[in-house]
Amino acid sequence: MALVELVPNFSEGRRQDVIDKILAAMKEASTAKIIDSRADPDHNRLVVTIVGEPEETFKAGFAGIKTAAELIDMDEHQGEHPRVGATDVVPFVPVTGITIEECTELAKRLAKKVSDELGVPTYLYEAAATRPDRENLANIRKGQYEGLKEAIKTDPDRKPDFGPSELPKAGATVIGAREFLIAYNIYLNTDDVEIAKTIGRNIRHKNGGFAYCKSMGFATKPYVQVSMNLTNYKETPMAMVVETVRNEARRYGVAITETEVYGMIPVDALLDAAEYYLQLNGKWNRSQIIEKKLTEME
Repeated sequence: MALVELVPNFSEGRRQDVIDKILAAMKEASTAKIIDSRADPDHNRLVVTIVGEPEETFKAGFAGIKTAAELIDMDEHQGEHPRVGATDVVPFVPVTGITIEECTELAKRLAKKVSDELGVPTYLYEAAATRPDRENLANIRKGQYEGLKEAIKTDPDRKPDFGPSELPKAGATVIGAREFLIAYNIYLNTDDVEIAKTIGRNIRHKNGGFAYCKSMGFATKPYVQVSMNLTNYKETPMAMVVETVRNEARRYGVAITETEVYGMIPVDALLDAAEYYLQLNGKWNRSQIIEKKLTEME
């Protein structure tokens, strides 16, 4: 059976009634399962992880986008996280029995349906991008909702892939296909957001930092946050990123208080970190994990 992960990000992390209605709409529209949902009031953002058969995740995605468009007014939205719409970004991720190319077709179909039926401009990104510059989500988000509101009317480069060149109150939605990523946050014991922003700039790939690392600094409470997306944990292990942030923080006289995985994570990413910190330098193999053995016996 083909399985797809869908990770819609909505621009609402404070109003519980709105969050509940978005989640309920997706559950009612589809047999796909919501396996995780997290609302962050500082970022004012809801991240949902859904797994199911391709068409079922498609149905859940549309239902969530439709409900968010009805309930979220982007002219009133404020939050730390970059965003362009009520439903900001919706990636399809292949899990098993399906290719990234097939997920790309799902993304294109959903983008067209959203623009046709809801009047929301849509952009395609990552593997579904129609132009090289739109592979990177940050390029589409440039100026956020407020900047895009004017640019979409006058700048041909900001024309959406589907839908009108004018933003409704729900803004625009970015839809695509990608491989699994880890949303990972590191908190520092300071309220000086410039330190977090500097470290975020230093470690991200665009500025010469880690490959497969997108990062920014945010003013969260009570401490600042270095927030990142790790798009290939095998090539850029979490432990290496943490140690670099730890060393960078030390330069400014601050330290890591805690870290946070936001959403789902592959077990191998955590095992990589365990092997690094426990210095299991080839002295074991992962078949020694009892839970793995028990799963194989089932």
